Amino acid sequence: MKQATLCLLIKDENGEKELLLAMKKRGFGVGKWNGVGGKLDPEKGDKDIVGAAIRETEEEIGVKTRDLEKVAVLNFRFPYKEEWNQDVHVFLARNWQGEPRESEEMMPKWFKESEIPFDEMWDDDKIWLPHVLEGKKLEADFIFREGEKIDRQNVRFV
Repeated sequence: MKQATLCLLIKDENGEKELLLAMKKRGFGVGKWNGVGGKLDPEKGDKDIVGAAIRETEEEIGVKTRDLEKVAVLNFRFPYKEEWNQDVHVFLARNWQGEPRESEEMMPKWFKESEIPFDEMWDDDKIWLPHVLEGKKLEADFIFREGEKIDRQNVRFV
């Protein structure tokens, strides 16, 4: 199964959490707000999934993350388009170097926790992301039907 990463930068601004999301400008997930990330790629020097998360975050928004916290593994299945199937390792980053900037692939923007644009994100995000922001760790399976809508789901807290 394809192994991929998702990195979410998070900060506390005046007592409210803020989350960095990025608008996907091309490729898989275009037109959706999401965290930054991509697939494990040994040809680009990735030795493990954490290394892939660090590399992808730097490539997509220009920041170098440190001290990543793994908070979830999301198993995505698309029976109608199996090449999209992937296991996504989700990380929170509270410590990074540099300022997020737009790239050819992603346009980053900070959102207050109360203003996360779930209606412009993947269907599954509204299910697992609130739990992660509450400090929970989880594993989840999401099976999608055409139109990228959830057909079945199973969330387990670890």
